[in-house]
Amino acid sequence: MAYINENYLKLPGNYLFAEVARRVTSFKESHPTADIIRLGIGDVTLPLPEVTIDAMQKAVVEMGHQETFHGYGPEQGYDFLINAIVEHNYARRGIKITPDEVFVSDGSKSDCGNIQEIFGTDNVVAITDPVYPVYLDTNVMAGRTGGLKPDGHFEGVVYLPSTAENDFAPALPKEHVDLLYLCCPNNPTGTTLSRTELKKWVDYARENDTVILFDAAYAAYITEPDVPRSIYEIEGGREVAVEFRSFSKTAGFTGTRCGYTIVPKTLTAKAKDGSRHPLNALWNRRHSTKFNGTAYIVQRGAAAIYTPEGERQVKEHIAYYMENARIIREGLAAAGLNAFGGVNAPYIWLKTPDNMKSWDFFDKLLTEINVVGTPGVGFGPCGEGYFRLTAFGNRVDTERAVERIKTKLAL
Repeated sequence: MAYINENYLKLPGNYLFAEVARRVTSFKESHPTADIIRLGIGDVTLPLPEVTIDAMQKAVVEMGHQETFHGYGPEQGYDFLINAIVEHNYARRGIKITPDEVFVSDGSKSDCGNIQEIFGTDNVVAITDPVYPVYLDTNVMAGRTGGLKPDGHFEGVVYLPSTAENDFAPALPKEHVDLLYLCCPNNPTGTTLSRTELKKWVDYARENDTVILFDAAYAAYITEPDVPRSIYEIEGGREVAVEFRSFSKTAGFTGTRCGYTIVPKTLTAKAKDGSRHPLNALWNRRHSTKFNGTAYIVQRGAAAIYTPEGERQVKEHIAYYMENARIIREGLAAAGLNAFGGVNAPYIWLKTPDNMKSWDFFDKLLTEINVVGTPGVGFGPCGEGYFRLTAFGNRVDTERAVERIKTKLAL
């Protein structure tokens, strides 16, 4: 008889965004003429940059000729992309990353979820609350937590509240933790950590032998000079942190799939006998065993964004979404709603009116003005009473949604 992994039974119902989709589909079936505007799931709407399309088309032609055909590629990624990543995202910022510390993948979501496989199940995990659900859910699946408590927290997990009360700068853990997830710019709150704040986390990790799993998927959206683009800008970061990056929101690759993870060779962790082992070697073993590499065509498309014209086009895309963020943020303020984020990230995190529950506000927006967002509680118990809107919609729909909130939503 085959037995299931019963840790999956600890997880509540649907994955957050699947539940959002289910509710929207149900509403659409009963209101087929409803003009629904979606500002919920953080999916991009602009097409891929032209340089990416050109590069991928050339790569497709290469695949049609025997002399330029590519079969299996290196699991870690092709040199042409890895070298571009090292030069443009790190060397230019004075950060030393070597090519064999870069692992190209099909996106940072996969890597954020899979990285926990190289760590023992008895590690204590800390997450900020609210946060991207993948961090917690994958640790639950692996058996690194206890059951779900009535307050929405899982036993055995250290939660670090990130709310308006602490200016979305969570306090350091009071107890020892082994694995610490940080997302900056944060999804869902759209807020960031200053250089001084991030240094506190790196110092904590160095003092407590903690590994930081640093999700920098939205680094390209940072506008303020005091917000680091990489944890490796902080002294000691290479000793304590794995960093995840993505082309999804930077270059519109949500449907094309490409990202990468940095695992410095200076980062180590302990075995039971006290010996230390480099995580780079462990991740390389896992990566090459379970992953056959990102498609050559896709990697050619990703590498194109590092050309001068590619950089220009990407900046245009990011500016478009950040203008949407400004429109949403200012529109919410005009409607009398308190909102955060939207300055260094394409997410706006608003406080629900009159302490309304997050899912109740979701239903209110959907039924009253046919606008879809994401309930804050879906990102953790501290997200209750908050709501996320994304700036990834097209301009017309963004403006229409904001106008509905200002003029038609009963507040």
